[in-house]
Amino acid sequence: MATIVPNNFLPDRLDCVYTKCYCEENVWKLCDFIKGRTPDVLSNCFCVFISNKKRQIPLWSQKHSKRDDKLVLWDYHVIFVFKDNHKVLVYDLDTTLTFPCSSEHYIISAIRSEENLNEDFRRLFRVISAETFLKTFASDRCHMINMKDGNYLSPPPVYPPIKTAESTNNLEDFICMDEDVGVGTVMNYQQFCDKFLRV
Repeated sequence: MATIVPNNFLPDRLDCVYTKCYCEENVWKLCDFIKGRTPDVLSNCFCVFISNKKRQIPLWSQKHSKRDDKLVLWDYHVIFVFKDNHKVLVYDLDTTLTFPCSSEHYIISAIRSEENLNEDFRRLFRVISAETFLKTFASDRCHMINMKDGNYLSPPPVYPPIKTAESTNNLEDFICMDEDVGVGTVMNYQQFCDKFLRV
């Protein structure tokens, strides 16, 4: 029997737990919210890390950009994707697009085609089930500490760092786009589109 997905299975953008520059934790919090509120929907949910071996990936329609086209060159970014038999939605708390956004609109407007993209900027996508992400992700936030003065590059979330029984920090395994490292499946642009562009 198909799961009936409620319309309000995720909070509105303003009600989401959000900390600037901590996209991986923002998505973890979304996954955790679903697990606590509508656990039957969790199997339809995915965490997606976007990066590449050079750690320089362009994304458009980003609210932290000062450019007219809202382009940001991230070292990595993390989004949440919901997919069932009727729709595919992207939840990106850093986008200027709607929240949620259809996968088609997000791919066209935020990710954009790789047809004319320099090889160094081509994106890879580590796709992880929400359940696996909740069980395995850990970060002590050390990547956000300025090595010169010991201060945070951007203020951290007010809640304690996320950890598991096995790890206090494995963020690098998620950002890494080596198929032999970490959890989930590493996809290229076309594979990602094939999986999430349509139901």
